[in-house]
Amino acid sequence: MKRSSEQFFKSSPLVIVAAALLLLMITGAVLGPVLSPWDGEAMDFEALEAPPSLSHWFGTDLVGRDLFVRTMQGARVSFLVAFIAVTVSLAIGIPWGAAAGLAGGRVDQLMMRIVDGLYCLPGILIVILLVVLFGRNPYLLFAALGAISWLTIARIVRGQTLRLRNAPFIEAARAMGLSTPYILRKHVIPNVIGPVIVYTTLAIPAVILAESFISFLGLGIAEPQTSWGVLVSDGTAAMESSPWMLLFPALCLGITVWSFNTLGDRLRDHLDRREHIN
Repeated sequence: MKRSSEQFFKSSPLVIVAAALLLLMITGAVLGPVLSPWDGEAMDFEALEAPPSLSHWFGTDLVGRDLFVRTMQGARVSFLVAFIAVTVSLAIGIPWGAAAGLAGGRVDQLMMRIVDGLYCLPGILIVILLVVLFGRNPYLLFAALGAISWLTIARIVRGQTLRLRNAPFIEAARAMGLSTPYILRKHVIPNVIGPVIVYTTLAIPAVILAESFISFLGLGIAEPQTSWGVLVSDGTAAMESSPWMLLFPALCLGITVWSFNTLGDRLRDHLDRREHIN
């Protein structure tokens, strides 16, 4: 396992760059607000809409709040949205796909037709509708994003399970009289974890972008909380007079999405090469 990790990070310079940038963004989200002398809600009336300086590293917004602290606080919210949404997605999608693939036959067909039917629904519009009906509750946003993103992982896990369902160790487990939940938990799910990890690295940036889009429309995270989508929306409105208000949040968002996508693509290629070798 350790050797495989070393080979992965040595496979391409982009992997090291993406991992370093992602680590930098996560560190900034955790420690950034602590490192700055400013509070996210503190207003510096002597530096309203001020450009970047030694006092305000990313400048300030329209009411004098430090943009560096706000951007790092937005990173916390965006990462939290992605983490909870992807966790919900995996918690639903992995058992559903594994159960469908292992059961096979009519049960498999019925379960996957449900997935196909849900695929026809406009996911983002459903999230927006829920936010409009129940208010801008961030926990609702987290759960809704996860609830619409489990369909892909269910299909991936189901496809991998179909390859395993007639494997000798699965047949041996059935012959021993082991229950289906036990076989799923001990034999199927551990053997599909590779594609799940790849999916996770690609799903996180998708969720971050979805949250940013919803917040950009003014239907996501509400004041006094902030996220990258909120900051990009505010920066777009002040782009001509204060371009730094858009530049820094958008740059952080772009770096994070690029890093996750790069790591996901390279990890998928790495696992494919290992599978061909084996």
